[in-house]
Amino acid sequence: MTHRHHLQAEAGTGPAYDFDTPVDRHGTWCTQWDYVEDRFGAPDLLPFTISDMDFETAPEVLDALRGRLAHGVLGYSRWRHTDFLSAVRHWYATRYATDIAEDRIVYGPSVIYQVSQLLRMWSRPGDGIVVHTPAYDAFPKTVAAHGRELRGCPLGDDAELERLLALPDSSVLLLCSPHNPTGHVWTAGELTRLAELCARHGVAVISDEIHADLARDGHPHLPWARFGSGRWAVVTSASKSFNIPALTGSYGILGSDTDRDAYLHRLKDADGLSSPAVLSVVGHIAAYRHGAPWLDALRTYLDGNLRLVAERLGAAFPELAWQPPQAGYLAWIDLRPLGVPEAALQRELIDRQRVAIMPGSTYGPAGAGFVRLNVGCPRTKAAAGVDALVRALTALRTER
Repeated sequence: MTHRHHLQAEAGTGPAYDFDTPVDRHGTWCTQWDYVEDRFGAPDLLPFTISDMDFETAPEVLDALRGRLAHGVLGYSRWRHTDFLSAVRHWYATRYATDIAEDRIVYGPSVIYQVSQLLRMWSRPGDGIVVHTPAYDAFPKTVAAHGRELRGCPLGDDAELERLLALPDSSVLLLCSPHNPTGHVWTAGELTRLAELCARHGVAVISDEIHADLARDGHPHLPWARFGSGRWAVVTSASKSFNIPALTGSYGILGSDTDRDAYLHRLKDADGLSSPAVLSVVGHIAAYRHGAPWLDALRTYLDGNLRLVAERLGAAFPELAWQPPQAGYLAWIDLRPLGVPEAALQRELIDRQRVAIMPGSTYGPAGAGFVRLNVGCPRTKAAAGVDALVRALTALRTER
């Protein structure tokens, strides 16, 4: 086990894990820390930005990676074997009470790669791709890059959703489940309704479920695999929940043999990606076979961070009435009741508070007036972020 194993944990039973001790990520080519200037125009900001966490991954995963590296040979590898496929099936059975057929599981280098391939398979240039807004910022970029038209539907607007799905050239619903950036977890009723609408209008569904493992208690994630009919796919990865995106690697679950074979033809023959990143395969197997206690401890710790944000925002600005999201570690905060312009807030955060917090407009026009604060970090850093946000908002309101 790593030196941080068995040091500290939230109250409870089971193994103890340390999420409080900061890990210095500077100088590791880290997007969030080393390249914050690329997005925010200033160096050395305290970042609360891209959705990875500042924690070491589960020691069970690290031990498996060390064991594989100790072998010393890093040649071509495979993903289509029982060790990997059964680990995914085990995870869905134990976490989601859902049986996944192993022959429907496919590999991909990333979730967005899989989304791209499925968009090519299930739509044509000029077709409409329906997405709930505000939207994860990679979705509009990917849709546009493939010459499709993004059709945004405000989250919760059922009438608009049905109108968009009914358009004759709307070919795919690109579902984010749980939803990024809002953290909304779809209920069984909502998913049943989505499935009915897509079946009625012949719309394929790509369900990005990368945040599923971080759904909070009381808001259980329900895989699209339970609801899908016709053309559908789940695309996901252990990268968010176990903080291993730098290993690359994802997997998908496809609803039919025909679509599975078509996808694999593109992966292997067109793109030459039949050999996966072997450390990603090792990491997924270890996470899904042995990482559940660490994940449960992480979820408890993140709950504490989100409660801290709610308490400090509530004390300073009760009119916001902010509550933690239903999933994830990204605090999606509606600041519109305060009437603070986004550009002025960003200048205050960057120039005076020296923090980087994602402006809501990053996620499209529907995100204007919001911020997305990443609290996947030690509690001291989470406190520093929300306190800086409170100071910035207070300063701007005072100036007005």
